[in-house]
Amino acid sequence: MRAFISAFLLLVAGPAPAELVHLGSFEWTSNHPRFGGFSAIEVSDNGRDFVAISDLGLIARGSFDRVDGMLAGIKLNSFDPFISSTGTDLSRADRDSEGLAVDTDGQIYVSFEWRHGVRRVNGNTMGALMRTDAFSAMQPNSSLEALALDAGGALFVIPERSGRPTRPFPVWRLIDGNWDVAFEIPRRGPFLVTGADIGPDGRFYILERDFVLVGFRTRIRRFGPDGSGEETLLETDVLTHDNLEGISVWEDAEGLRLTLISDDNYRSWQRTEIVEYRLTDD
Repeated sequence: MRAFISAFLLLVAGPAPAELVHLGSFEWTSNHPRFGGFSAIEVSDNGRDFVAISDLGLIARGSFDRVDGMLAGIKLNSFDPFISSTGTDLSRADRDSEGLAVDTDGQIYVSFEWRHGVRRVNGNTMGALMRTDAFSAMQPNSSLEALALDAGGALFVIPERSGRPTRPFPVWRLIDGNWDVAFEIPRRGPFLVTGADIGPDGRFYILERDFVLVGFRTRIRRFGPDGSGEETLLETDVLTHDNLEGISVWEDAEGLRLTLISDDNYRSWQRTEIVEYRLTDD
């Protein structure tokens, strides 16, 4: 009878809304002289290995130590600067890396917000800049902040700012060498886009940030693959987390998990924080 009543109530009320449950936060420290400034992260299917990038043009590879699935430590295996295809150092305009995506074969893609575009990365060597003329109108230091990759190999990139508080964020798509705007995301309130990922469920996850006087607020929204079905999964108070900029959505035996990373802006009063949430879906 109890099971029947529960099923009846679910039918009447509808499924419970999806929400994110905070699993924990871990402060990551290192003696590396250029450590910090992380703008994006991608976690492998095993939940342990990861790739991250900094906004000074460095790529980090490492692994998480986990106890019962929870973060217990982080090992930094390498932290190398991006270099050009000729082996030379990149200019400041060429190394402001912000968005990160990794395909199933391990191919890495990175987006940039000064010289607006996306590059393939082999090891730590940059390929040619992939761009469209429409990127030229984007704001310097506020352009291609978030990058995601779908199962079919299409790349999606979103600027940090849309240009006006009432203008939606365009989601640019690169497929078969051609750029178009796949859809737009409504701009709601003062939040700006800092990261994106397409989860194993095929849905589009957007990480957003708002700075309020003494600290940051975080919001995570989820959309269907065509931009429909908007859901707000998380909106924190100020100082709940640091300046979260990177998001990776992956799956373990218990369901979907989100791993987030903060950019400390190389300031002593900020921190590099790894934050994890579990998605409790309907």
